[in-house]
Amino acid sequence: MSKTSYTDAELQEFEAIILKKMNRAKEDLKILQEQISNGTGSGDGDYKFNGLDDSNAMTEKEQLNQMAARQAKFISHLDKALMRIKNKTYGICRETGNLIDAKRLRAVPHATLSIEAKLIESKRKGRR
Repeated sequence: MSKTSYTDAELQEFEAIILKKMNRAKEDLKILQEQISNGTGSGDGDYKFNGLDDSNAMTEKEQLNQMAARQAKFISHLDKALMRIKNKTYGICRETGNLIDAKRLRAVPHATLSIEAKLIESKRKGRR
């Protein structure tokens, strides 16, 4: 009979990994947000286009905003993973219903698909 869920001890291990990643991600997001708010040049948040420097500053701010948005999304995924741990549904592939390999979860603790399901999804979307 194959295993259908992770034990409480295993879930605690995954929770510790997720919490560590979440704390780091929140620190990184805070740094990005500080860079965004401090990188406005004039200090009042308004850009005054005075040539190439302002254009570069605006591009940099856009990149920082994109990085912050990705970080916030990552934090959201980690938060959802913590909820799955509390619900004891963590580590179950949303496509196959089988357990996601523990090695994958240690590397990508917010994963909701097994490697096999991820490959199928990627092929369906036209990626390799």
